[in-house]
Amino acid sequence: MNQAPAKVGDRAEDIDTPALVLELDAFERNLRTLADSVKGRKVGARQVRVRAHAKTHKCPEIAKRQIALGAIGVCCQKVSEAEALVDGGVADILVSNEVVGAKKIARLAALARRARIGVCVDNMQNVVALQASGAKLDVYIELEVGMRRCGIAPGQDAVEIARAISKSPHLKFAGLQAYHGRAQHMRTIEERHAAIEGAAQHVFEMKRLLEKASIPCPIVTGAGSGTYMLEVEASAWDEIQPGSYIFMDVDYAKNEWAAPLPRFEHALFVLATVMSRPAADRAIVDAGLKASSVDSGMPLVWQRAGLNYRAASDEHGVIDIAPGAQAPALGEKLYLVPGHCDPTVNLYDWYVCVRNGRVEALWPITARGALN
Repeated sequence: MNQAPAKVGDRAEDIDTPALVLELDAFERNLRTLADSVKGRKVGARQVRVRAHAKTHKCPEIAKRQIALGAIGVCCQKVSEAEALVDGGVADILVSNEVVGAKKIARLAALARRARIGVCVDNMQNVVALQASGAKLDVYIELEVGMRRCGIAPGQDAVEIARAISKSPHLKFAGLQAYHGRAQHMRTIEERHAAIEGAAQHVFEMKRLLEKASIPCPIVTGAGSGTYMLEVEASAWDEIQPGSYIFMDVDYAKNEWAAPLPRFEHALFVLATVMSRPAADRAIVDAGLKASSVDSGMPLVWQRAGLNYRAASDEHGVIDIAPGAQAPALGEKLYLVPGHCDPTVNLYDWYVCVRNGRVEALWPITARGALN
């Protein structure tokens, strides 16, 4: 790991840059907002469960705070992420993805001896390989519900996979994974509502087929920060997997936020320094492509009207200064809201946690670079 860009007690303006800054007050309000939004909510007789998505933050310290506020565990996308979280003391993890290949499955099996581990499948061949590992795993069938990525369509093939899991001496059929990722960034509530209603019909169809085959379906898990209350209201999901709600980013901020979804705050920032003032209408900061992901758009210069982060190269960010705007001085620090929080987090070793202008804590991002 790289050296931390600050130490506890430092002033925020003395943090070395680029740095990933977490504003603790906003972060903690986001945690509470989600917990409050599902408090007392039931699907049928079951209390809605939160299984927060750790692919967003990759940090056991944050996972523990989510669990302390009611999450039953976390999910992640890669075996290496799960390893980092278990090493950090997290005891209940769903790898909400397919795990294929002998080496990865062997690592998953080893992990299952240390914690409760779940995994997703969409292919009978994968079930056979998991069974051969001898690991005790919770296995979920991933449904295709509109994401057009992994997943199997509701039907008899999916029923046969569930039956094979149920007959296994090691594997437990834990339910269905149904995540509509494309719906998360549909801009209007109406668009997202329609997408989730369509996804719910796939879930209901699959549950009917399982019931007909006398195969119990314990859990339907899925949902994200942009739709999770729509999944709850659709009554098809009884476990939700929001991730980005703790941070928010520029792309999520473009969504319409209205009932039943609460509004979350920007809590994650890339702190950058103005390293050059080559022209009256332009400033250059030390945070470029290697400091903030731009796959969902450029960062937003936070609370500085007239400053527009226009372009990024490897180590530089170009900020246009509008006529009449307060121009930043050479050496001034600027807060940038990332365009996409998840891949931005993966660029850093540390969260620099700030409250009231001072560094309160440093949290290692132990699953940074956990790609396999």
